[in-house]
Amino acid sequence: MLSTNVFTLLPISSSTLVVWALYAILLFWAVYTMVTIYHWLRYSHASWLTFPAIGVHLFISFALISFILYGNIPSFIINF
Repeated sequence: MLSTNVFTLLPISSSTLVVWALYAILLFWAVYTMVTIYHWLRYSHASWLTFPAIGVHLFISFALISFILYGNIPSFIINF
């Protein structure tokens, strides 16, 4: 039986494939977040918790996604 690595058959490197997969996850997260924020603002009945919760969600998500994609957290988040 011939054993070959699937990644050696691809014309791109495996690290490039991982980066593009992470960008696809980022795109899905961005669309999902915008839809969720729209529905939360539309149907929350003016809850006082809406804007702080959205802000915290975006802040933490941005920090996690930038760490995953670039390997570091932006300095304005560290110094916050």
